[in-house]
Amino acid sequence: MLTYKDLSLYFNGLFEGSCGVEAVMKYEIRYKPSYSMLVVRLDQGDSITAESGAMTYMSPDIDVHTRMRERSILGTLGLTFLGRQSFFVNEYIARGEEGEIAFVSAPVGDIEVLEITPSQGYIIQKAAYIASTQNIDLDVKWQGFTKGLFGQGLFMIKVTGEGLLFINTFGAIDKHTLKSDETLVVDNFHLVAFTDTCQYKVTKFGGLKETLLGGEGLVTEITGPGDIYIQTKNLREFVDWLWTMIEPRVGARAR
Repeated sequence: MLTYKDLSLYFNGLFEGSCGVEAVMKYEIRYKPSYSMLVVRLDQGDSITAESGAMTYMSPDIDVHTRMRERSILGTLGLTFLGRQSFFVNEYIARGEEGEIAFVSAPVGDIEVLEITPSQGYIIQKAAYIASTQNIDLDVKWQGFTKGLFGQGLFMIKVTGEGLLFINTFGAIDKHTLKSDETLVVDNFHLVAFTDTCQYKVTKFGGLKETLLGGEGLVTEITGPGDIYIQTKNLREFVDWLWTMIEPRVGARAR
C-alpha cells in the first residue's frame, strides 16, 4: 500500500477553495536518491504541469493538454534556444474521481520539491525543471539573454508564484543554508538552484592559469541569506569521461 505525503497547496491564488477547504495534493518521491521517480495522485479537477517527455505512466482518466512553456512566444523562444528546453510543457488534469501519474528526468539522480511563495522564489538551472503546480511562472527575461547564459552554456531560470516546484539533479542533492552575508563558491555545473533572496556573481575560477588548467572554468559566488541546492555529479565531466571510453571504438570503426 502506497503512503503519499499530503501537502496543502494553494490554487488560483487562494488559500482556500470556494467550499472553505484547502486543496490537498498527494505525492511521493520513490527510489531516492539515485533513481528517483515522482508519483502524484490527482483528485478530480486537480492538475500538474510537467516538462515534455517526463511522464512515465498515468491513469487513463487523466487528460493531457500541451501548451507553450510561457504565455508569450518570445519567452518560449528564449527558453528553447538559450535554455535548450522544449517549446512546450504538458498539463495533466484528472477528469475521473482520482488519477495517478509519474514523472522522471533524464539524468540518473534525485528529485526534490521546493515551495514557492510570493515572498520567496528560486533561480534554477534550465535542466533541473521536471514539474510544477499551477500558478508557477518560469521567467527568462529577468536578467537578459546574455547574462542568462551564466557562462559555458549554462542557463538559469527565475521561478516565482505560489505552489510547488519539483526539480531533478544529476547525482544526489546537497543543500546548504547560508546566513546573511555568508558566501559559498559553487562550480556552475554543480549548481542546481538557490533562493532569490541570495545575491550572486559569476566569476572565473582563480586566475587565468586556474581557469584554463584547473578544470573548473567559471564559478558562481552566492551570498545569503538563503538556500543553495548542489548536485553531487557533473554531467559535463561524465560525458567527457564517457567519450574517452567510446572514442577509441568510434575511431577504430571509422578506419
